[in-house]
Amino acid sequence: MNRLEFVRSEIDAILLSQENVDERGKGYVHLYGVAQNCTLLALKRGLDVELCTIIGLLHDIYTYKFKYIKEHASLGATEAGNLLRKLDLFTDDEIKIMKTAISNHSDKKKKQDKYSELLKDADVLQNSLYNADINIKHKKRLKKTYKDLGIKPKKIKFEK
Repeated sequence: MNRLEFVRSEIDAILLSQENVDERGKGYVHLYGVAQNCTLLALKRGLDVELCTIIGLLHDIYTYKFKYIKEHASLGATEAGNLLRKLDLFTDDEIKIMKTAISNHSDKKKKQDKYSELLKDADVLQNSLYNADINIKHKKRLKKTYKDLGIKPKKIKFEK
């Protein structure tokens, strides 16, 4: 089993522990959706695909494990670091990259390192793909991501 599969097993265990079936389903859709978007963007941008996919899987770990949203990015970075160290499959530098991206992902307006930016873009993209009829909060970021992927959407509803 490769490193990604070990992380997937941990995420699946967290999601399966959700008593609320609707929340469990939303967790699978969101975490795996963001992870796939991270994979796609990593391929496009020449970043480490495995690390980016794992970052996507772990980015909301705190929300789904503890059912707590406030400060979930910083708390999630700590939780992700604990999980990654427990698996004993990643270097300190890899863990630092992943924790930094997870910690930064809620601050969509601030420009940060390339892994943080990739996660923010993947998260916004997933939210737009999940329901194309909802208003999108981060229109500049989404437009940039679409452009990066060569997508020209006909109509997007953006929050004012």
